[in-house]
Amino acid sequence: LRKLNLKGKYMSKILEKSLKDARKEDRLTMGAKQVLNSLNNSKLIILSRSVDGEMLERIQSDAKKQKVPLVNFEGTSVALGRLCGLQFRISTISFTTIDEASIKSILKDEETNV
Repeated sequence: LRKLNLKGKYMSKILEKSLKDARKEDRLTMGAKQVLNSLNNSKLIILSRSVDGEMLERIQSDAKKQKVPLVNFEGTSVALGRLCGLQFRISTISFTTIDEASIKSILKDEETNV
């Protein structure tokens, strides 16, 4: 399992577009507990810096078992919420549907920013 850190505006633009598109089509699960409970349906998980230790470990462990890629977003839950175009905090997001090309693009671009 690869743990990735999101940095740089280019990466945020790709992620931002994917998040906004998925939100419009109701293809996101938001919130740490909700993501944890729906991990079987997750294709990609975005974690903000605001996720606390125990919850973070549970999500990382379960994601690894399910082979769901994780992206560590270098912003707070407020920043992640804004990236989705929302006015509230979101600590964790999972995509319930996202095409493989988008996942690869997000993961590939992240590797170049580490």
